[in-house]
Amino acid sequence: MARDAALRAAILQSVEDGFAEQVAYTQKLVSFASQRGEEFAVQDFIFNDLKARGMAMDRFAMDEAALTAHEGGAPFSATHSRAPIVVGIHHPRQETGRSLILQHHLDVVPVGPRDMWEHDPYGGEIVGDWMYGRGAGDMKAGAAANVYALAALKRIGLQPAGTVYLQSVVEEELTGNGALQTFLRGYTAQAALIPEPEDEKLVRSCVGVLWFSVEVRGIPVHVREMGAGANAIDAAWRLIGALREVEARWNAEAPQHPECAGVEKPINMNIGLIEGGDWGSSVPAWCRFQVRVSIYPGQKAKEKFQELVDHAMAFARTDGFLAQNPPVLMQNGFNAEGYILAPSEAEDVLAGAHEAAFAAPLESFCTAAYLDARVYALYNRIPTLCYGPKSKGIHGFDEAVSLSSVKRVTQTMALFIAEWCGTEPI
Repeated sequence: MARDAALRAAILQSVEDGFAEQVAYTQKLVSFASQRGEEFAVQDFIFNDLKARGMAMDRFAMDEAALTAHEGGAPFSATHSRAPIVVGIHHPRQETGRSLILQHHLDVVPVGPRDMWEHDPYGGEIVGDWMYGRGAGDMKAGAAANVYALAALKRIGLQPAGTVYLQSVVEEELTGNGALQTFLRGYTAQAALIPEPEDEKLVRSCVGVLWFSVEVRGIPVHVREMGAGANAIDAAWRLIGALREVEARWNAEAPQHPECAGVEKPINMNIGLIEGGDWGSSVPAWCRFQVRVSIYPGQKAKEKFQELVDHAMAFARTDGFLAQNPPVLMQNGFNAEGYILAPSEAEDVLAGAHEAAFAAPLESFCTAAYLDARVYALYNRIPTLCYGPKSKGIHGFDEAVSLSSVKRVTQTMALFIAEWCGTEPI
């Protein structure tokens, strides 16, 4: 139906008419400091809002036993979020169209030192085309787009003729367990659309991601008795160098993975946190660091983690300190495999909607970032379209999203929903 010129024009104009309200809604979402474990308030807000919009509602906790037993589940910890997952459900009067999952996450990463922000990280300040704030791009603008793409249809007296599940999850930034819980709950559809900030492009493939911690321990002594190589922090630094060898080897394998063509460095290893020692003049007896590393689509997460463990232990046996104090490697976050998007009718529909909104063809690319889309692609086994607006500074200072881009993406989404699900009068 969205190919009908009059309906297409009406949908595009409806998004335009509701965009000021959509911007204010996005600012409201940004105002919630929804870091890990603190997403209760924003999830309550989205629950009440979707309910007021007429959706049937489901709100549920994550099942630790089921998640950790699943091949794509990540370990729980004391800091794992206990905030609920929220699903708003639209049922048509007659199920004549195709079903759809619209997903977003509302958890955000820490802001860091506030004095390094020019703009209030929870202020949603607008300067020119940009809205600033933690999560403005990743991905509260996408969350608002999910809501307002549906609202654009309602404004002109229409609703999807297929079932739509609007899924609001947490734990996207650390484990991916929130999206996986929706699958374990039984939610599925004929396609999924996730408006992550992807520079107005469709994700063609996505790497997998592993998180793990490494701990080195020894015996503390005074610095005057320090022997060569007896410092746990020094030993940890040498071990990091050994792990970098795996990163280099995996990147050298890039030609074997054409799905990552065009990505300069598909495998990135980040040492995101390091701590150790107790006193400036005592030789440190302990050091812990946390690692994030990517793996190629199609590779098994458990197998690649074991490869890292094997390499670390082989290096330890050659090191004077580590041979006597073997390191301990333990997964503490993402245990996620990547995916490759197969061509589908859903992609064709999105491409047509994008061209109508942008007057340009839809581009696709491989991303070296984690995406919840892996759940729907790998486990629901449905066409999973990860596509969203332009942004800048994600996970950094003065994160921002382009409002003109958000508007065009929302128009694309509304056209896509109308075409994929069909429409019926409210």
